[in-house]
Amino acid sequence: MNYTLSQLRIYLKITQRSSITKAAEDLHLTQPAVSIQLKNFQKQFNYPLTEIINKKLYVTDFGKEIAIAAENIINEIDNINYRLESYKNQLAGHLKISIVSTGQYIMPYFLAEFMKKNFAVDLTMDVTNKSKVIKSLEQNEIDFALVSILPENLSLNKFDLLENELYLVGNKEMKLKKGVEQKKVLEELPLILREQGSGTRQTMERFLNKQKFMIRKKMELTTNEAVKQAVMAGLGYSIMPLIGIRNEIDAGLIKIIPINGLPIKTIWRLIWLKEKKLSPVADAFLKYLYQEKDNIIKNNFQHSLKQKH
Repeated sequence: MNYTLSQLRIYLKITQRSSITKAAEDLHLTQPAVSIQLKNFQKQFNYPLTEIINKKLYVTDFGKEIAIAAENIINEIDNINYRLESYKNQLAGHLKISIVSTGQYIMPYFLAEFMKKNFAVDLTMDVTNKSKVIKSLEQNEIDFALVSILPENLSLNKFDLLENELYLVGNKEMKLKKGVEQKKVLEELPLILREQGSGTRQTMERFLNKQKFMIRKKMELTTNEAVKQAVMAGLGYSIMPLIGIRNEIDAGLIKIIPINGLPIKTIWRLIWLKEKKLSPVADAFLKYLYQEKDNIIKNNFQHSLKQKH
């Protein structure tokens, strides 16, 4: 057999994403390039690694065994590289973080300088919904998770990063009639929600249930960006984190609709399993946050958030 490390990495990514297209996006390669590498890799085995059924890619049982072996090989090679960097007195290793989708507007700012100072550190940051973030945490696949609602029944350590405020928002054409009761307004508006498993969805539903609002018109979209675009287009209204719509508010594309009980305030927290032994890289990142959090907030968030109040 004569497969390359690059082919192992590509094959592993395909098995993780169950899609050639998504694997190509993650690896910043073209789809044809990934398909060719998969084909060349599969030629070296007597049994199929993957199969296509109804245009969907499935990994065979044998293919899953090869994926596990590929991951072990890649991890060992990465460890060799990290040890080499350590001998050069440089922090080296792999930092793995899973964040809820609204966290994409804040987490890069808390990572940027740390990554610049430690160029031998590799970063994997998965952006997904809350339920998948917690699953990654439970299975010990990551160092840290970023959430705005703490999961139940898990023994955790936590570090508060930033306050999260959620407002009811509509597009620039939105005009409320004077004298109309707020409850009636919310019950008649077409409300856009995130998918089940989203932390923002969970926060919205808690608020609506507490206020005893009966929502008649609902739409469900699977990403925060999709919700934002739908609101700007006038498709409906939503309760959204302020941090993700600052630019659109400044541009007049989205505006806050004043409603009693809003904003909803939560906290973005970095969490990790209490029994987890942090790697040198994860430990260094946590120490960096303790030292630099206030400066990061002051330089990137404080002024713009105050402007909205």
